Amino acid sequence: MEIVSNNRIDPSKVYEFIKKDNSGSVVFHFAVVKRINEGRTISSAEYYANGDVDGELRTITNEIRGKWKINDVLIIRRLGRIDIGEIISLVAVSSPNREKAFVACDYGVKRLKEMSSIKKKETFL
Repeated sequence: MEIVSNNRIDPSKVYEFIKKDNSGSVVFHFAVVKRINEGRTISSAEYYANGDVDGELRTITNEIRGKWKINDVLIIRRLGRIDIGEIISLVAVSSPNREKAFVACDYGVKRLKEMSSIKKKETFL
Protein backbone atom coordinates (compact mmCIF):
# COMPACT_ATOMS: atom_id res chain seq x y z
CA MET A 1 0.00 0.00 0.00
CA GLU A 2 1.18 3.52 -0.79
CA ILE A 3 0.00 6.71 0.85
CA VAL A 4 0.94 10.30 -0.03
CA SER A 5 -0.21 12.84 2.53
CA ASN A 6 0.21 16.40 3.75
CA ASN A 7 -0.77 15.25 7.25
CA ARG A 8 1.52 14.12 10.05
CA ILE A 9 2.31 10.42 10.21
CA ASP A 10 1.07 8.89 13.47
CA PRO A 11 3.38 5.97 14.40
CA SER A 12 0.80 4.52 16.79
CA LYS A 13 -1.69 3.94 13.94
CA VAL A 14 0.46 2.54 11.12
CA TYR A 15 0.97 -0.89 12.69
CA GLU A 16 -2.68 -1.72 12.03
CA PHE A 17 -2.10 -1.24 8.27
CA ILE A 18 0.77 -3.72 8.03
CA LYS A 19 0.30 -6.50 10.60
CA LYS A 20 -0.78 -9.92 9.36
CA ASP A 21 -1.61 -13.11 11.28
CA ASN A 22 1.31 -15.03 9.73
CA SER A 23 3.91 -12.28 10.15
CA GLY A 24 6.77 -13.21 12.43
CA SER A 25 8.45 -9.88 11.80
CA VAL A 26 7.29 -6.33 11.13
CA VAL A 27 10.03 -3.80 10.38
CA PHE A 28 9.49 -0.03 10.36
CA HIS A 29 11.78 2.75 9.20
CA PHE A 30 10.79 6.34 9.90
CA ALA A 31 12.80 9.09 8.19
CA VAL A 32 12.72 12.38 10.11
CA VAL A 33 13.82 15.95 9.44
CA LYS A 34 17.17 16.47 11.15
CA ARG A 35 18.32 19.78 12.61
CA ILE A 36 21.86 19.70 11.18
CA ASN A 37 22.59 18.78 7.57
CA GLU A 38 26.13 18.99 6.24
CA GLY A 39 27.11 21.38 9.02
CA ARG A 40 24.20 23.79 8.48
CA THR A 41 21.29 24.30 10.88
CA ILE A 42 17.87 23.66 9.38
CA SER A 43 14.62 25.21 10.60
CA SER A 44 12.32 23.16 8.36
CA ALA A 45 12.11 21.26 5.11
CA GLU A 46 9.53 21.39 2.38
CA TYR A 47 8.78 18.48 0.07
CA TYR A 48 6.74 18.92 -3.08
CA ALA A 49 5.60 16.75 -5.97
CA ASN A 50 7.45 17.13 -9.23
CA GLY A 51 5.91 14.27 -11.17
CA ASP A 52 3.91 11.10 -10.54
CA VAL A 53 4.58 10.45 -6.84
CA ASP A 54 1.84 7.80 -6.57
CA GLY A 55 3.17 5.93 -9.60
CA GLU A 56 6.74 6.00 -8.37
CA LEU A 57 5.72 4.73 -4.92
CA ARG A 58 3.65 1.97 -6.54
CA THR A 59 6.72 0.94 -8.56
CA ILE A 60 8.78 0.67 -5.37
CA THR A 61 6.19 -1.49 -3.59
CA ASN A 62 5.89 -3.72 -6.67
CA GLU A 63 9.68 -4.12 -6.80
CA ILE A 64 9.73 -5.13 -3.13
CA ARG A 65 6.92 -7.64 -3.64
CA GLY A 66 8.70 -9.06 -6.70
CA LYS A 67 12.08 -9.49 -5.01
CA TRP A 68 11.06 -10.96 -1.62
CA LYS A 69 8.33 -13.24 -0.33
CA ILE A 70 6.74 -10.89 2.17
CA ASN A 71 3.25 -10.48 3.58
CA ASP A 72 2.82 -6.77 3.02
CA VAL A 73 4.58 -3.47 2.42
CA LEU A 74 3.47 0.03 3.38
CA ILE A 75 5.09 3.24 2.19
CA ILE A 76 3.88 6.62 3.42
CA ARG A 77 5.40 9.81 2.03
CA ARG A 78 4.61 13.28 3.31
CA LEU A 79 4.52 16.40 1.22
CA GLY A 80 4.48 20.02 2.37
CA ARG A 81 6.36 21.81 5.14
CA ILE A 82 7.77 19.44 7.75
CA ASP A 83 9.38 20.66 10.97
CA ILE A 84 12.49 19.37 12.72
CA GLY A 85 11.93 15.93 14.24
CA GLU A 86 8.75 15.26 12.30
CA ILE A 87 8.39 12.14 10.16
CA ILE A 88 9.03 12.57 6.44
CA SER A 89 8.34 9.02 5.36
CA LEU A 90 7.70 5.49 6.53
CA VAL A 91 8.66 2.18 4.98
CA ALA A 92 7.17 -0.85 6.72
CA VAL A 93 7.41 -4.51 5.74
CA SER A 94 5.78 -7.55 7.31
CA SER A 95 7.12 -11.01 6.60
CA PRO A 96 7.12 -14.53 8.01
CA ASN A 97 10.81 -14.06 8.91
CA ARG A 98 13.00 -11.14 9.96
CA GLU A 99 15.74 -11.46 7.34
CA LYS A 100 13.39 -10.78 4.43
CA ALA A 101 11.61 -8.02 6.34
CA PHE A 102 14.87 -6.17 7.12
CA VAL A 103 16.33 -6.52 3.63
CA ALA A 104 13.07 -5.51 1.92
CA CYS A 105 12.63 -2.50 4.22
CA ASP A 106 16.22 -1.36 3.60
CA TYR A 107 15.65 -1.65 -0.14
CA GLY A 108 12.49 0.46 0.15
CA VAL A 109 14.31 3.17 2.11
CA LYS A 110 17.09 3.33 -0.50
CA ARG A 111 14.56 3.55 -3.33
CA LEU A 112 12.69 6.38 -1.58
CA LYS A 113 15.90 8.40 -1.51
CA GLU A 114 16.24 7.91 -5.28
CA MET A 115 12.74 9.22 -6.09
CA SER A 116 12.73 11.86 -8.82
CA SER A 117 9.08 12.84 -8.38
CA ILE A 118 9.65 14.58 -5.03
CA LYS A 119 11.83 17.64 -4.53
CA LYS A 120 13.12 19.04 -1.25
CA LYS A 121 13.78 22.60 -0.17
CA GLU A 122 15.48 23.15 3.19
CA THR A 123 15.18 26.40 5.13
CA PHE A 124 18.32 27.26 7.09
CA LEU A 125 18.70 29.39 10.22
